[in-house]
Amino acid sequence: MCTAISVTVKDNYFGRNLDFEHSFGEKVIITSRNFNFSFRNGKKIEKHYAIIGMGIERKGFPLYFDATNEAGLSAAGLNFPYSAKYTEEKADACNVASFELIPWILTQCISVKDAVRLLDNMSITNEAFDEMLKPSPLHWIIADKFEAVAVEQTKDGIRVFKSPVGVLTNNPPFDMQMFNLTNYMSATAEEAKNMFSDKVDLRPYSKGMGGLSLPGDLSSASRFVKTSFLKLNSVFGNTESEIVNQFFHILYSVYQIRGAVKAGEKYEITHYTSCCNTDKGIYYYTTYGNSGINAVSLSEENLEDDKLKCYDLIREQKILFQNRQKL
Repeated sequence: MCTAISVTVKDNYFGRNLDFEHSFGEKVIITSRNFNFSFRNGKKIEKHYAIIGMGIERKGFPLYFDATNEAGLSAAGLNFPYSAKYTEEKADACNVASFELIPWILTQCISVKDAVRLLDNMSITNEAFDEMLKPSPLHWIIADKFEAVAVEQTKDGIRVFKSPVGVLTNNPPFDMQMFNLTNYMSATAEEAKNMFSDKVDLRPYSKGMGGLSLPGDLSSASRFVKTSFLKLNSVFGNTESEIVNQFFHILYSVYQIRGAVKAGEKYEITHYTSCCNTDKGIYYYTTYGNSGINAVSLSEENLEDDKLKCYDLIREQKILFQNRQKL
């Protein structure tokens, strides 16, 4: 499964873990301003905001897992099995296929408020990209520097939830995830105190006991609680490298390692973790095989052409020996 967060320190930062039992061959993809988007509802958008994010290119179309446009608006799609309900095309609605939702939003909007207006009267359809690529059950987090929302289409239609925590995982639906946080109202970063009873002399047996009662398993409900707590209580540094490093540490707290989560005959792992500085258009990432932070920047590209630019992920770990003698 997956976890996504949005954090505003000085700049805004948006990113996610992508957890799955196999890689999709994902790459960092930059969509230039004049790339010709032809959507399944017949609309063509030929000039738009440039976009950077992670995904796959298929038949010349960018299928983004998470992305940010040059205006600072971000979106990510996360697995939402059993709850996501797409529809057939509706004559009285704006029909958008599930795989198109991220570029549909990011080409046209500069803020969450813009995106919410665009979602009004929208229907997310069950149209497949092609015969080999069927619709994935997803819900989405959309965020800017000031707010975040969760977007879900269930049997009750599209619902948009304001997200005071700026976090999204998977099932259950977002309103249930938020309600579940009330079970952890007593969790604190402070040193442990005896709240059990004043009739029993209970004392902490160790330092470092903050966060007592937080769940430690890798279920989506537990990841939502733990990530929300760590994000909201996190103390960020002042420099870009300090902030980015702290952002990665939050997502690493719910990282899936090979062997811990079985999916059929395979194991889910966190294939990549991302962190985009949405103000500067810098997309940072690590992979399961390479914990070093790599980056791709929008400002280094010619954004006025009509191309997709794809960057293969650096997946091999490089280890620096500090005392190795030159051979």
